[in-house]
Amino acid sequence: MDVSQAVESRISCRAFQDKLVPRELIKELLEKAKRSPSGGNLQPWHVWVVDGDRLSDFKTDIAAKLTDNPFGEGTEYDIYPKGLVDPYRARRGKCGEDMYKSINVARDDKTGRLTQFARNFDLFGAPTALFFAIDRRMGMGQWSDLGMFIQTFMLLAREAGLHSCAQEAWAIWYKTVGEMVNMPDDLMLFCGMGVGYMDETAPINSLRTDRAPTDEIITFL
Repeated sequence: MDVSQAVESRISCRAFQDKLVPRELIKELLEKAKRSPSGGNLQPWHVWVVDGDRLSDFKTDIAAKLTDNPFGEGTEYDIYPKGLVDPYRARRGKCGEDMYKSINVARDDKTGRLTQFARNFDLFGAPTALFFAIDRRMGMGQWSDLGMFIQTFMLLAREAGLHSCAQEAWAIWYKTVGEMVNMPDDLMLFCGMGVGYMDETAPINSLRTDRAPTDEIITFL
């Protein structure tokens, strides 16, 4: 698989097979991802890999907490800007509608939508979880570096036959995640990620989100 194929086939996978991913493979992909761009070579990324019994116990803990608090503990950063305007608001809205349509959840089905949202915290069945954090003293440039590291890992995962789903939704459980991985206080959780083998039969994995026309976002001078 070349880079173009990896980019084209990467999606936010929301249903995984019950098939373990060797930890040695995850380690190999993360080692390669360290070659991501980093301004000043700060390499501001921090990653925890959780699988096996540790991940199973963690999912059980989260499931129990969801019963009383389906929207988590709050976040330490705004996942989306307050007062989101078009065209960004419209793009986000259509993405959500297309996703729920793929699993036949109607707009007014609040229970169905909440149930699907809660599946984030089972990692959509993924057997491996990654949690990404950044030093609180870092700025926007270093957050960009972290994003490039995450993207590099996801493309390498595709090359290895894996799929992934980067999940900022985990930011609402930053305290619980921090306790589970023993995260130092000077680090901030950015997102989680499920990694595994895609369930090709799951209707939700048929979703391919739209992209804006080239002339809407790119200017050639």
